[in-house]
Amino acid sequence: MLRKTKILLIVTVALWGLVGAFGNIADWEGTTGAVRATTSMTTYDGGAESWRATSNPALIWVGALFITLSKLTAGLMCAIGAQRMWQARGSDATTFTAAKEIALAGCAIAMIMLFCGFIVVAESWYELWRSDIMRSASLETAFRYGGMIMLIAIFVGTKDE
Repeated sequence: MLRKTKILLIVTVALWGLVGAFGNIADWEGTTGAVRATTSMTTYDGGAESWRATSNPALIWVGALFITLSKLTAGLMCAIGAQRMWQARGSDATTFTAAKEIALAGCAIAMIMLFCGFIVVAESWYELWRSDIMRSASLETAFRYGGMIMLIAIFVGTKDE
């Protein structure tokens, strides 16, 4: 039962990544708009005057692609990992542990995107923490996603017998 629970949790991370990437692609204007709002620093008083503020289209596209492709990659890796885990669910602990590797790597990619993209770049560099408009929508949401994905990864990564 514990192995099936771990598999199901990895499936939820896969769904998060795939649904999120689909949403980013389907609403590309919204995706690039959110990145633009962050990099231009226009969502709080005095931000747009900062030397860090930019509306460079190439940078905005790189940011939007980083987010979208990270979610897609994490989702696909977790889906593949869940399939491998399902196939190994009745095997010995060593085989099941090996099957978890790609799923855990997918969780790590999600965490890298959430921490680097939202905490290091958006919050620290572009000072998004100052924005009453974007703080909850971006930073608190990214923190919630990251926390849940990390808890899932820790649980899935625990030793199997």
